[in-house]
Order: sequence, then structure tokens, then C-alpha cells
Amino acid sequence: MRIFFTLLFFLSFCLTSFSQKDSLQLGDKYSDDQIYASISYAQFNEQPNSISKSNFSYALSVGFIKDFILNKQGNLSVAAGVGYGVDFFNHKLKVEEINNTTIFSSDNTISGNLFKSHNLEFPLELRWRTSTANKYNFWRVYAGIKFLYNIANKFQFEDANNNSFSYSNITSYNKFQYGLTLNVGWNTFNIHAYYALNSLFQSSARLNGQRINVQPLRLGFIFYIL
Repeated sequence: MRIFFTLLFFLSFCLTSFSQKDSLQLGDKYSDDQIYASISYAQFNEQPNSISKSNFSYALSVGFIKDFILNKQGNLSVAAGVGYGVDFFNHKLKVEEINNTTIFSSDNTISGNLFKSHNLEFPLELRWRTSTANKYNFWRVYAGIKFLYNIANKFQFEDANNNSFSYSNITSYNKFQYGLTLNVGWNTFNIHAYYALNSLFQSSARLNGQRINVQPLRLGFIFYIL
């Protein structure tokens, strides 16, 4: 969490120092390079049949995205960025790492079953908006794909005797992930959605013979700082 807020402060300082719109006039060519920060409700989609729905979970992310204008009006562009995200899943899937092998099971007696994931983010977007060179408040629809590279993951839980277990960087975790994104809204306040297109776990992950093909779904808000 400390990394998240440190990065957000650093990016805010840099963008404030190098604001690009202050001297632009109506009709000038411009781009919307931005810091983004999001907070989302998170859920495991496509869980195995024997696993109940996850409890309340959330995700945070922050980063910088570069805008490349496609037309003279400046209302259509593509953008590429880099950022950092962290997920906190309060889930029902029991995950253990025994002798470099990941073991999945369903156990209703465990509690505090938490999964934390730290990822580098690489968003790519096609952007439409109603902005101009000196119009800061505008509608936007940004759709695209986000690539994730996992830098750390941890599964931890407590058993019925209050014994704690923790497993970091499990072997069956899929380090490369990607999914569709949609950001829609007005000015700083925007709705954010992310739907993963591949599983958190490698194809060998099984529970009672069923492939564990869980895919994160995130719904929340994203904020842009000019």
C-alpha cells in the first residue's frame, strides 16, 4: 500500500510541474497525457462449482498514460501507459504450495482466506472525448486492453485451530495476464471496468478434475489528473 501512495504522489508532482495545456489556445493541437488512479470492487469470475462466491474484495491502481492524437480536432486518439496495481481478494479457494507444486482444494473451515497480487500494468486505449485544447471538463469514452505482469503474489489463510499459513509466488500462478477495459465518464469522475481474458492460474490448475479458470472482474471508478 505504501508503494501505491508513494507512486501516486510522485506522478502528481511530475504532472503538475510539466503541465501542457496552460499556453494552448482554441484550435491548437494538443494531447491529454494523464495520471490515472482507480479503485474497484473485484470478483473472481468463472470459479469452480464447489467454490462459493468470493467475499468483498477490491483493487487499486495508479499510473501514467501518454496520448497520441489521431485527428485535427483532438477528440480521437490512442494512448499507451504504464502503472502499478494491487489486488486484495477475499476468496473461498484454498491454495497451498507443497514441494514446488500448487495444491488447490475447497475447505469451509478456513478463515481469513486472502489473496494479494502486485502487478505492473500496461494499458492501451482507443479514446474519444468532447475536449478542446483549453476545455478541461468533457465527456470521454476510453476502450482498450490492459496487459499485466505479476511481480508478487501471496495466498494466506487460517485453519480451524487458528494456525496461519502463507504461500508466496506460487508456481501455478499465471504471471502474464490481459483483459478488456472501458472507462466512461465526465471530467475527473469516471466509471471503470476491467474483464480478464485469461485465467489467473496456468492451464494445469485443477480442482476435483475441473480446470480452475478464474478470471478477475473489476468494477469501480477511475480518476484522471491533467
